[in-house]
Amino acid sequence: MKVAIIMGSPSDKPVMGKAADALRELEVDFSAWVLSAHRAPEALRAAVSRFEEEGVEAVIAGAGLAAHLPGVIASQTLIPVIGVPIVSGALGGLDALLSMVQMPKPVPVAVVGVDNGANAAYLACRILAVKYPALRERLSRFHCQMQADGASKEEAAL
Repeated sequence: MKVAIIMGSPSDKPVMGKAADALRELEVDFSAWVLSAHRAPEALRAAVSRFEEEGVEAVIAGAGLAAHLPGVIASQTLIPVIGVPIVSGALGGLDALLSMVQMPKPVPVAVVGVDNGANAAYLACRILAVKYPALRERLSRFHCQMQADGASKEEAAL
């Protein structure tokens, strides 16, 4: 099982690094690239064309502004694509969010919250856990720990 992380610009690394951290935590293999849909379209197309043979089963794509990257990737593969809108420019990421969620059918892109690379990784893991029981077990333990941590924090808040 493998996830591809693609970002449109080196400035996206802090947000997309959170996706990488979450994948590491859940022991999911990944590879990462900086490939712009606008500035490097042929390099992006070449990378996407190799995904299936490289075992990629989910793609996390982060971009700001017009944020075409996730949609361009989704138009070139049947592998699920999860978009991460990234704050860039004057609109606080709203432009990127709207660009991603308004994909025309039949080219869907799942989208998480603005600057939420970690949630994109958790969603990718949930998708992959349908096929991989060991990952499902790791996710289950992670979820139980999260609930226990939340419960203990609520008690401490009194």
